[in-house]
Amino acid sequence: MVVDDEALVRSGFQLILSAADDIEVVATTTGAEAVDAVRRTAPDVVLLDIRMPDVDGLTVLRQLRLQPVPPVVAMLTTFDADEYIVTALKSGAAGFLLKDTEPDQLAQLVRTLAAGGVVLSPKASRAVWRDHPGTAVADDAETARVGRLTEREREVLVLIAEGLSNTEIGTRIHLSAGTVKDHVSAILTKLRVASRVQAALLAQRAGLLDAGRRRPGSGR
Repeated sequence: MVVDDEALVRSGFQLILSAADDIEVVATTTGAEAVDAVRRTAPDVVLLDIRMPDVDGLTVLRQLRLQPVPPVVAMLTTFDADEYIVTALKSGAAGFLLKDTEPDQLAQLVRTLAAGGVVLSPKASRAVWRDHPGTAVADDAETARVGRLTEREREVLVLIAEGLSNTEIGTRIHLSAGTVKDHVSAILTKLRVASRVQAALLAQRAGLLDAGRRRPGSGR
């Protein structure tokens, strides 16, 4: 389901996503209609505009999180830096993406969300940390918790931050999905976070993602 105050954005996203054989857009709505539409259509994934004039995206997000079976929600934003993004992620959003995301990437991002992965737009992520210095660098306690992860757990955490689902992580590092699930559970417990996206953000603040990219032979 696509939630945005602009009809052109809603129709554009619907057109792009409906072209994928494995994706059905069950509804497109404004913010004011969003909660009722979710109750009526039960979407797996909601792409939710973070700024809307009738009701803001953070309010809709909080309402959706209270549903008996809440959908996966990713926030849509026009801005490279949006002060609401951090609040949305802390409130349970599974990620965020810019509205000018390349059309050929959009369907895959939705598949990632539906599979339990996280979506963190690299361009927007850099802007969030640049413009919110209090969240840019992990504090000593957070860094210490990351340091207590095993080498395998750190590897899994980096792949979580890349947006991979448990099945995709297992394929990448040759583990069963069940074993990956156990690693993810251990990671969340050790980092004292409640969700994959919070773990991914902590990994980013702790510099774990940059270290992974610099590692020889990492392919990133």
